[in-house]
Amino acid sequence: MDNKRLLLAIIVSIGILLVFETVFNRPAREAQQAQQQIAAQTAQPAPAPGPAGPLRTPTDASPAAGTPREPAARLPVEGPRVQGTLSLRGARLDDLVLRDYRETTDSASPLVRLFAPREGTAPYYAQWGWTAADGRTPVPGNDTDWQAEGGRLTPATPVTLRWDNGQGQVFEIVLSLDDNFMVTAEQRVRNTGAQPVQLLPWARIRRESTPPTQGFYILHEGFVGVLDGRLQELTYSKAKEEGSRRGGVAFEQETAGGWSGFTDKYWLAALTPVDQAARLRASYRAVPEAGPRGQEDRWQVDFAPPAAMEVTPGATGGGQALRLFAGAKEVHLLDAYAARLGIPDFDKAIDFGWFYFLTKPFFFALDWLFKLFGNFGIAILVFTFGLKLLFFPLANKAYKSMARMKVLAPKMQEIRERHKEDPAKAQAEMMALYRTEKVNPASGCLPILIQIPVFFALYKVLFVTIEMRHAPFFGWIRDLSAPDPTNLFNLFGLLPFDPMAYSHFLHMPAWALIMGVTMYLQQKLNPAPPDPIQAKVFQYMPIIFTFMLASFPAGLVIYWSWNNLLSIAQQWYIMRLDSQRRGKAVAPAPSKG
Repeated sequence: MDNKRLLLAIIVSIGILLVFETVFNRPAREAQQAQQQIAAQTAQPAPAPGPAGPLRTPTDASPAAGTPREPAARLPVEGPRVQGTLSLRGARLDDLVLRDYRETTDSASPLVRLFAPREGTAPYYAQWGWTAADGRTPVPGNDTDWQAEGGRLTPATPVTLRWDNGQGQVFEIVLSLDDNFMVTAEQRVRNTGAQPVQLLPWARIRRESTPPTQGFYILHEGFVGVLDGRLQELTYSKAKEEGSRRGGVAFEQETAGGWSGFTDKYWLAALTPVDQAARLRASYRAVPEAGPRGQEDRWQVDFAPPAAMEVTPGATGGGQALRLFAGAKEVHLLDAYAARLGIPDFDKAIDFGWFYFLTKPFFFALDWLFKLFGNFGIAILVFTFGLKLLFFPLANKAYKSMARMKVLAPKMQEIRERHKEDPAKAQAEMMALYRTEKVNPASGCLPILIQIPVFFALYKVLFVTIEMRHAPFFGWIRDLSAPDPTNLFNLFGLLPFDPMAYSHFLHMPAWALIMGVTMYLQQKLNPAPPDPIQAKVFQYMPIIFTFMLASFPAGLVIYWSWNNLLSIAQQWYIMRLDSQRRGKAVAPAPSKG
């Protein structure tokens, strides 16, 4: 009974890890290789997350004479954490890089590019504009050249974009930038004409090609938002399917406040109203269009009022105020924006998943320890030690039971041999033995069962939080969120070839070997199963886990190894105390003579 339950718990653990390896890790590796090939083929210094732009194809020639147009004027955008330019043709923020993040751990690698112009290979940008609801008022379009009032957009210097349609209406967009990743845009129209006008202001984020994704089922990438208090997520494939059935509109909802945009693994571009009580219509769109590379999917998130606004003569109106977040999904920053600006559930842009109640507290604990020790690897070690202390009473009970089971192993084997022909009687005698010795055979499974949710929650933290990205440990581990780069099959770099070029199975890093050894040592402290088949399965467990965890994030393998060492120390200590207690119990009483 005891060994069957323990074996079942281990088989379940192996099954879950195999699912992670075959369903999650392998597609991710293939997606990463494809992404690297795409990046190598492009001329841009850093890969851009995706498409951008209005609904029409950009023109390069003057509509009147067909002559080449002058290049669009650009407004510099400079903040402590972002830099780029805004195209004054079409009022598009289409050039933005993040100052604090680079593509690789190499300090000389390019900065991460979030937005990219329509002229590039992966256009991705935000844009503001109007639609003429009355059908007669000229409104700015994709080819409209705006005038900028102000030299550059910085946190200290807001900028006003202005365009006069020549018929009495002046369109304005007032842009301001904070110290992080938030741009505020206030749209308005001054009507100096003799007739009222009806206008529909809008703001949108556009991707004009499908971005490469990680390919993990535990990670959402694509459309994301919280509208009317509910999280609304759509993958690109699902949005394409829904859009094809509904004329390009994959999802649409009228909402009071909220936010919506595009999420990548670490980056987010999202719109949210300044007034969270305002009623708006939010849409996710997937529209195939002809482009310079043939038919391509175009993706768009937009916000607009539910109805057109009328601007009477001499009045100013016909606008809205929206914020644009374009940057890194830092947990504390998203929480700060949510608290200060009233953005609901803004932290849900980070895919904490079903284990949210564990994952986010785990992150806060690790982040606090990181600030204390200055190293996320040490934070993981200290955090694991803290978990051991937390579950110490429960684990003690389990290890005491396992220690007693190891002592009872000869008696159990003798019962099996004596009742070889009557398994039912053997089982009854063993249950009686358990009651006599006050041993619970199922309690030995507890350490494994406890470790599973902790393992998954920590896996999520390492995988989805940008704070773990490029976080070094010591020695050769320069990124805890990536697999250990060393490999036994090329003698840890002594042989000049990459075994992974032949097969992803030819990856056996140093930390995975350390984990395998610690698991083997821990196994030696447990009672050996009397059944030969079970004993063989247990014997190969460290080898199986070593190969499975070889491609997992290094931080997770370090956690598992350290957890094994702590378990070995705790189990050895308990077994030693139990042995001393039993020795005192059987010691003969001193003679009185």
